[in-house]
Order: sequence, then structure tokens, then C-alpha cells
Amino acid sequence: MTDDFDEPLPGTRRVLAHRLAVTQARGRAPSVVAALVRDGRTVWSAARGELPDGADPAGVQYRIGSITKTLTAVAVLRLRDEGLLDLGDPLRAHLATPHGGDATIAQLLSHSSGLAAEARGPWWERTPGDLRPELTDIFGPGPLKHPPGRRHHYSNPGYALLGALVEKLRGAPWYEAVREDVLTPLGMTRTTPLPCEPHAAGWAVHPYADARQPEPAVDTGRMAPAGQLWSTARDLGTFAAFLAGGTEDGVLSTATLAEMRRPAVAPEAAAWDASYGLGVQLLRHDERLLVGHTGSMPGFLAAVLTSPGERLGAVVLANATAGPAVTSLARDLIALTAEHEPVLPEPWRPMPAADADPALIALTGTWFWGPTPHVLRLTAGRRVHLGPADGAGRGSEFRPEDDGTWTGLDGYWAGETLRAVHGEDGLVSHLDLGSFVFTRKPYDPASPVPGGSDAGGWR
Repeated sequence: MTDDFDEPLPGTRRVLAHRLAVTQARGRAPSVVAALVRDGRTVWSAARGELPDGADPAGVQYRIGSITKTLTAVAVLRLRDEGLLDLGDPLRAHLATPHGGDATIAQLLSHSSGLAAEARGPWWERTPGDLRPELTDIFGPGPLKHPPGRRHHYSNPGYALLGALVEKLRGAPWYEAVREDVLTPLGMTRTTPLPCEPHAAGWAVHPYADARQPEPAVDTGRMAPAGQLWSTARDLGTFAAFLAGGTEDGVLSTATLAEMRRPAVAPEAAAWDASYGLGVQLLRHDERLLVGHTGSMPGFLAAVLTSPGERLGAVVLANATAGPAVTSLARDLIALTAEHEPVLPEPWRPMPAADADPALIALTGTWFWGPTPHVLRLTAGRRVHLGPADGAGRGSEFRPEDDGTWTGLDGYWAGETLRAVHGEDGLVSHLDLGSFVFTRKPYDPASPVPGGSDAGGWR
């Protein structure tokens, strides 16, 4: 189901346009383009500042910097879904590299490989890639800064290695593989390694004068998988819809998208509102979890953020090296839309008749772990949820398995097995969950409660 509106309401559009205008003016950006995504498609876009004459703002290319990493990550995860690699594989199992080979592919995706943050000098974002033509040329002295897997340490060269991995397993240059596996299926036809007209020029704005100078836009070569691409608000709106899980495109499964969005590393001690998944940044603001990525290259700033639970996403592109707060703008576009036009809950509907198995319905209701009441509920797909009756404590959803058991999907019991244990009379005597016994009565003496029940009973 989708809500009964497409474009934002007029009052909402005015608020969004005002927020965009403030960002462009206060940030002193030559131009800013923004788009809002809802229910899987772009429903609003606007621009402020200089744009190519006659161009549709949503179709103007800007450099997107590290949003490129998320596209590279999707290409890697597609390789995993096809069985060509495992995220636990060390990189050296697939790619001959002088540095980073001991890090797993998951660690490279989540920036926990321990590798250096930047390529060997000079500054790779402003110098041509032919200065670093091979993998052996990417890292300078001391490429490993931390033991793999110990902490989050953002690594641009780490994504150069992932790009080389894609090339090796696909047998094609990195961009060609990303175009074939990700861009073309999603319909992102204006996302390219080099700019195509119409496109914005990149500028550095003087910090203390209303003056500017152009920034270089080089081909970064081996470092391209970390930040080379150019794209448009329209293409990135499509990508935002994909990240939020609102499209049927066949690029990645829903389960893999959810895997991308889970925190893969602990945040820094002073930054518990920010973490990193598999190729995506995770930001928490005002109790809202945002998933996406920001990007910067000389002359450009970009952000793609989504709120999957609200079916919302935002894209912001600017052509200034510094100044406009694009991440804050993307975040606020989502928040303002949610405030003015809150998402409607899905209507309740009964589960399919085939799932309403009388034997499963008989399992529902109250079960006790010791003296603590829990409630088992049955939902569509023969899934069950078991959790404390008061809603506080360990509760999880479980999916059914072919052998009649269930496997935990979230929370404390994720991956654990729930089974209904039958007595000699063929009736269910208790539930077993990771050695925890749940009975129909508190400490039921007729059930195999670990340690037994006191012979004197309740008194």
C-alpha cells in the first residue's frame, strides 16, 4: 500500500523549498539541487543558484564523491549473493595485493580493515590516477594503521582494493562491472565516471570574500571506486529508493539490503549516533535512523540519506568544496516531510488462510519462563514472535524452518532455535529456546523445568 498522495502538499513544498534556499544562501554555494523520494520514487525536486541554461535541475550531473563507495559495495554484495565470494574471505583469497590481503571483504566494506585513510601522496582527489597506476602504488609507508577488525577507520584505498576485486571476479573494468550489475538494472543512465553535459562546474569559494576559483576534476584511476563518479539528483533518487528497499529491481535481495543497513562496526566512543554498515553510513538523529552516504570531491558535496521505515529518502548535490551543509539539508528534508505528512500505517489484514494452521494457533498465547509471562503471536508466513508480556526484555521474531522449528531473526535470540516439544501424549508440553524452557504455567511441575520445581509448590 502507498499513501493517497504523490507530490508533497503545497505547504510542505514551500517548507522544503525554503530549507533548500537557506542552505544555498548561507553556504554560499554556486548551486544546490535537492530531491525527495517517497514510496520508491522521486516526488519532489528543486534547485537554487546557477545551472546550465535550459537544463532540468534533476538531470544535471554533479560529482558524488564517496557515494561511489556505496555503489561499489552493492557490486561486491551482488558477487556474494551469486556465490562468488564470502564476506568472511580474506581479500588475498581472491586478489593478489601487497597490502590489505589479510582483511576480510566484510572488514573492507565496513572500513574496519585497519588500512590507511588515504592513498600515498600527493592528495589523490586532486591528482591524476596515472600517479598510482597499480595496486602496488596505492599505499605509502605503513599502510596498516590498526589490526584488522579492531576499530572503524575510514579507508579510501580500502575501496580501491574492493574495486580491483570486482574487476578480477567480473573480468571487466570496475566501472563497466558496476554499470552492468547496478546502474543499468536500476535505470541510472546518467551516472558516469567522467562528466557529461549538462553538468555543474566544481568551485572553491573564498572563505572571506564572495569570490571563487575552479577546482580540478581529474580521473583518479585506481582510486575511482572510492569517489570518481558523477551523477544526478534523478539517478540518486532512484538509488535512494533502492537503498530504502522500495524497488523490485533484482540487484540485491531484501535480506541483503537489510544486511547492508545493520551496523558492522562499533562507533567511536564519542560518536554513538553514527556507525557504518556494509558500504553505507548509519546516522541517528531525533530517534530516526538514517541510512545512506555522503560524498565530497574538490568542488563538490553530496548526500543521499534514507529513512527506510518511513519510506522516505533525500538527495542533495552542491558544487562547492566547502560551505553548504548538504548532510543537514538531506536529513531535514526527510524530517520536515515526516512532520508535515506522516506516513500512514499499513492497514491490518488477516494472514493467508494457509498460514492459520490450527496447530500453530494452539501454540499462541501466554508461556512462562520461570514466573515471567511471555506471549507467543503468530503472523503471516507462519512466523512467530515471542517476548515478555509487558514488552520489556528479550523478544524476537522467528521464521519457520522445514523441520518444524523456528530460527530467531533479531534481538537476543537472533540465530537461535525455538522448538515446540511434544510429550508422550503427542501434545506440546513446553517450548525450548536455547535451553530456556517455556511452560504454560509458572514453573509447571509437569514440565521439564531445569532444576525442577519445588515439591511444595507455591505457598
